[in-house]
Amino acid sequence: MRIFRRKEGGRIDPSRLPRHIAIVMDGNGRWARRRGLPRTVGHGVGAENFRAVATHCKELGIEYLTVYAFSTENWKRPVDEVETIMELLEKYLHEAIGKMEKDRVKMKFFGNTTVLTEKLRRLIAKTEEISARFEGVQVNICLNYGGRDEILRAVAQYAEDYAAGKAESLTEKRFSDYLFSAGIPDPDLVIRPSGEYRLSNFLLWQTAYSEFYFTDILWPDFDPKELDRAITAFQKRDRRYGGV
Repeated sequence: MRIFRRKEGGRIDPSRLPRHIAIVMDGNGRWARRRGLPRTVGHGVGAENFRAVATHCKELGIEYLTVYAFSTENWKRPVDEVETIMELLEKYLHEAIGKMEKDRVKMKFFGNTTVLTEKLRRLIAKTEEISARFEGVQVNICLNYGGRDEILRAVAQYAEDYAAGKAESLTEKRFSDYLFSAGIPDPDLVIRPSGEYRLSNFLLWQTAYSEFYFTDILWPDFDPKELDRAITAFQKRDRRYGGV
């Protein structure tokens, strides 16, 4: 696990792009509070920023973008804030469905979506159904997601399959196939805005050999130029995966 800070800079080498970028979209509430606004306003601005960053990833040629939208712990937040986040997601999905044929962005959702409203579950299912036939950038949205919860679910499902004679002895590859991210390469680069230096239960299994980039910039201000800085920092690293 290597840690970058925001002082890195330089030009992006298009031949050495990270294949998969994961982002903890953190700092929306603090962004709003510093401006004397309700925290819910910050989530709205953060949602718009997600569009800009996702579009930039597509333009750069990044294959996978995974974002932490709502964790299993976020239900502890004030009711109006949780409702705002869900309403923003619903609005985004309605708009995404309308533009999917043009944008051709593939979307998947990681997390336990069974606890969400029926309307939101239908939108998620429709989004994944439409985008399944697209090629190009894939955006994974972690919704009601927790890394520990994901691992426990995978263990339980494997144990059930093994007891029924449907699974062989466990290997890392077989275990990965039980995760929400089955079939998707692990993140090369994990970005955490907002000045926090922790994973917060995000992709715990998948980030074993990811590079990390931390910045004090809050998510609503993390624009495409900041993403470029993170990528150029990543490209300066020598990834040896435990070797020499």
